[in-house]
Amino acid sequence: MPTVDFNSDLGESFGHYTIGLDREILTAVSSANIATGFHAGDPVVMAETVALAQENGVAIGAHPGFPDLQGFGRRRLAMAPAEIKDMVKYQMGALMAFVPSHRLHHVKPHGALYNWAAQDANVAEAIVAAVQEVDEQTILYGLANSELIKAAMKYQQPYAQEVFADRAYQADGNLVPRKQDGAVITDPHEAADRALKMVEDHQVVAITGETIPLAVDSICVHGDTQSAVDLARLIHQTLTNNGVTISSKIGG
Repeated sequence: MPTVDFNSDLGESFGHYTIGLDREILTAVSSANIATGFHAGDPVVMAETVALAQENGVAIGAHPGFPDLQGFGRRRLAMAPAEIKDMVKYQMGALMAFVPSHRLHHVKPHGALYNWAAQDANVAEAIVAAVQEVDEQTILYGLANSELIKAAMKYQQPYAQEVFADRAYQADGNLVPRKQDGAVITDPHEAADRALKMVEDHQVVAITGETIPLAVDSICVHGDTQSAVDLARLIHQTLTNNGVTISSKIGG
């Protein structure tokens, strides 16, 4: 039977602003990517989200992004690879302080940083270097078949190839930009069917009709969409009903 991780981007509230339904989503996923204060989150939210993840037996990972609260980390900032490396290390360290073991299960870049690393080998290698300098046993999550995965392979860093149940794909394997119509899939049944097909068939159909081969170690559902809880629950149910084991015990 196939085994796959099921992750979600969480801990993105800050101050008086509440984003996402973390408590409910944490009952359906096996790993959590917790915002580290740059694109979202704050120390109180980080501590609370870590505690909630532990209560639910969910693996804890850092979700470092650009320092851009206004843009939610979805705008690319002009930073050199060395700056990106230090920025990722800083955010990893911040979350590790709230984890009793001071160890992270994984690191997954956020937003514009994630997409940039998927396409640019220099950015990808900077992120791999950051993770290795903090803890070389930490799993690095990256878009399947991307430059980030290639960099992890090159430097023998544990990795997980990630796919998205709630996002549309371009023909080159990258995600459709959020500003484009059809980029975000909000129907729970459509997302669940896509997730199962990706696990069983190791492929996804691009928004333009092409079939893209994919390795699938982890499936993501975003925690900030309106239907996130329904998506998470139905994906979990659909996978398990079809013999798929959901577990955070992964890594290439």
